[in-house]
Amino acid sequence: MERNAKKDGLLARTAQALDLPGDVVGLPKVEVTGRHELRMENHRGILAYGTEEILISGGRVIYRVRGTELELKAMTAGELLITGTILAVELE
Repeated sequence: MERNAKKDGLLARTAQALDLPGDVVGLPKVEVTGRHELRMENHRGILAYGTEEILISGGRVIYRVRGTELELKAMTAGELLITGTILAVELE
């Protein structure tokens, strides 16, 4: 885990130094469309899953998606799609 944290930090600093978007260097990108759809690129996996809360690893940051009737509609190694009524996205 420590190695990934160092790698994520290096990627973030590199993106900032070169004025690049973080998703270009592999950092997570979250896109929320309205209140009913969340897409995430460059995730590191699902940590917990329920209809009211989903925890997603973003490397150094954990994304907590809270809502009602949440459903993981699609997931690949690099992207995921969550639907339902999204009430909050919190970063830990």
